[in-house]
Amino acid sequence: MQAFSQLLDSLILTPGRNAKITLLCDYFARTPDPARGWALAAITGELELKSVRPSMIRALIEERMDAELFALSYDYVGDLAETVSLVWPGTHGANYSPPLNEIIDTLLDTPKDKIPTLVSHWMDRLTPTARWAFLKLATGGLRIGVSARLAKQALAKFGSVDVTGIEEIWHGLEPPYLDLFAWLEGNADKPAPDMSGAFRPVMLAHPLIAKKDRDNPDAVDPEMITAEAFAAEWKWDGIRVQAVSENGERRLYTRTGDDISHTFPDVVEAMDFDAVLDGELLVRRKDGGVAPFNDLQKRLNRKTVSKKLLTDSPAFIRAYDILQSGETDLRALSFKERRLKLETLFAASDTHRFDVSPLIPIESAQALEALRNAPPEPEIEGVMLKRWESVYEAGRPKGPWFKWKRDPFLIDAVIMYAQRGHGRRSGKFSDFTFGVWKEVDDGFEITPVGKAYFGFTDEKLAELDKFVRANTIDRFGPVSMVKATREEGLVVEVAFEGLQASPRHKSGVAMRFPRFNRIRWDKPAAEAETLDGLKVFLSESA
Repeated sequence: MQAFSQLLDSLILTPGRNAKITLLCDYFARTPDPARGWALAAITGELELKSVRPSMIRALIEERMDAELFALSYDYVGDLAETVSLVWPGTHGANYSPPLNEIIDTLLDTPKDKIPTLVSHWMDRLTPTARWAFLKLATGGLRIGVSARLAKQALAKFGSVDVTGIEEIWHGLEPPYLDLFAWLEGNADKPAPDMSGAFRPVMLAHPLIAKKDRDNPDAVDPEMITAEAFAAEWKWDGIRVQAVSENGERRLYTRTGDDISHTFPDVVEAMDFDAVLDGELLVRRKDGGVAPFNDLQKRLNRKTVSKKLLTDSPAFIRAYDILQSGETDLRALSFKERRLKLETLFAASDTHRFDVSPLIPIESAQALEALRNAPPEPEIEGVMLKRWESVYEAGRPKGPWFKWKRDPFLIDAVIMYAQRGHGRRSGKFSDFTFGVWKEVDDGFEITPVGKAYFGFTDEKLAELDKFVRANTIDRFGPVSMVKATREEGLVVEVAFEGLQASPRHKSGVAMRFPRFNRIRWDKPAAEAETLDGLKVFLSESA
């Protein structure tokens, strides 16, 4: 357990992707089976210990210290596991740290009513750092800046293999991954799990305009974009998915390989083909058009979906590629050839759960740019460009595919509330609610219109944190209310992808993908946007 806790601690404090991969490789190399496999399962989200809940941890700590004192401590620290691990009154002289596999095996085998006593026993004997790691593990609250994809990339580096080879067999493997590690260490052949409906690693696109060149009007070479070289498609505002139907097995995956079949049974039921498709998961409006992303979001991350939600928010896939047809792998064919096979597959289909992404005629780069910034539907984020001769190559190869998103909308807003973050950001205010001015009978009042928790560097985050601490005027649990008047307030430029009417929000509008673009230290709070001014974007998004 000590080694696992040190790994988590190091991963949180290490910002660089490559450095995190190195830490994971070192851990895999020095940690024996099955502990490293259980650690991998925890990091990738494949481990679920249902018997330990945050409410149980709260009850245990409140038996050992004043509840109000704990609430104040939790409010200051901002993370349940970290707070409990620091204030837990451990047993003096006890320093036994059981192996990770012993903890997991015991939790899996212990009856539910005995779990609180078992957790207390371990908490008494672990060091504060190990207690924190144990609580993160037991409650499934790992937030260490490591995605499942990054963990698989670390495995690939550890075993000197291609990450696609791991992704293709991942869903046929089970913790603690003894066969996987045996292969990666050269002690056995590559695992060949008996499975149908496997995930195929996806092909990704590069931005047509790099971040550093977004303010450069000459960043795109018009001569490059021609109808002979590229196919153009709309970039829809949904989530990228892979629909796999083979040998009677039907599965729906996200682009990172997460199985979401149970969340979208209406789509899975309609997979009456024998193929592997790449496309965008969307929700259809009653008139047949594409619904806003918020309608899709209602269905995401659910274990079960109600009949009402299935009826009110019917999902469908807008397909734009085919990776396999029957037993034939098509990924080595050109995009033009694959596109013809995709169109043929659905030419005679009348299912409303699948359709083919339409192509956009390319007349010129200038005309395409105009379409990019004024698409025919608000649920379009921009344009995709794919070379006709490109094969389907896993990863993000440079050159074949580009995404050309429309320019974001920008407004100036005022920070109203702030809350401390989690993990590496638990000591700083990093979650912000911002608002705009609403005209009332006696002047203006501020009304919240969105939340943002990224879009700033560590340096800017420190500046925001300093401002919040110096300008807090009230507190509501973990939330700080800051000065936000016409005379005093911090203005931030907020970028967002779209705006839609929302009766669920006090302001009547909801932003899509808001993030801070810059801090406007130079701008008086009274000059921030008004709600009426913001609502102009409703027509621009429509």
